[in-house]
Amino acid sequence: MSGPHLSDFRDAQAGLVGVAERTPLLTLPGRRSVRLKAEFLQPIGAFKIRGAWNAIHRLDPAIRARGVVTSSSGNHGLGVAHAAQLLGIPAVIVMPESAPAVKVAGVRALGGEVVLVGRTRGPEQQTAAEALVNARGLTFIPPYDHLDVITGQGTCALEILEDWPEVETLVLPVGGGGLLAGSCACVRAFRPNIRVIAVEPAGLPKLSAARAAGHPVNLADGTSLADGLLTRSVGNLTWPLIAPTVHEVVAVTDDEIRQAMRWLADLELRVEPSGAVTTAAWLTGRIPGEGPLALVATGGNVDPARYDELVG
Repeated sequence: MSGPHLSDFRDAQAGLVGVAERTPLLTLPGRRSVRLKAEFLQPIGAFKIRGAWNAIHRLDPAIRARGVVTSSSGNHGLGVAHAAQLLGIPAVIVMPESAPAVKVAGVRALGGEVVLVGRTRGPEQQTAAEALVNARGLTFIPPYDHLDVITGQGTCALEILEDWPEVETLVLPVGGGGLLAGSCACVRAFRPNIRVIAVEPAGLPKLSAARAAGHPVNLADGTSLADGLLTRSVGNLTWPLIAPTVHEVVAVTDDEIRQAMRWLADLELRVEPSGAVTTAAWLTGRIPGEGPLALVATGGNVDPARYDELVG
């Protein structure tokens, strides 16, 4: 799979002007060669607005007007709801009952209709969303396994490569793989010498499983503090974009994620568990090389009481 071309990323980037922020690369204390891509400063508090907007605004206007639906534990749902609000169309977000309250409330505040299905994240949310497609004529916007979503997410990497030409390594989290796949495709199109390192929760190592098997593997068991990375498998579209480009996969434990959140909190940076995994991998010393190195902090949406509990 060849994936998006540089012109596709440029088009997506142009379409995001006025919708998504060109988030800063924050230099970490005493480490001029390590910078944090602050995607938690996006309007919805996460990078997901990039892919959601790119996919929805590219729909045929007549189809788009009928509305959109997705299944999400949170940040993708926020992205879809925000994009739909900007476009003046209906949005339905199917979420598990265990979805963080701050993300459920955020979707509703953006005008999205929330449908809670199932106690935990699983295939039942996807089934319910597909039923809504048939019943209400909505268009399904996948969280990661969609070329326009992948391309939109890849604009995050494009900004890093443009804003910091000296960067040698990108460190990104992986759930279903939309951000990672878009970033891999962007690197191949723009700066093929860049090294890409993926970080996954130790409790749900779906990318390591895919690399061992040579294809996506569905992990039946496993969990993590990183609720945004609990997809059971990398995607069928994302995998062939990821496989030839990722140099290394690093796994981080829940305790290491907590320590990274506390470290970032001391810098007055509020980052959710899924967004802190890259910092966790770096703090443990498992990212090889000295840099220049960019860590992508993907989001900052976490319930206040939960955040206080985690950072102490």
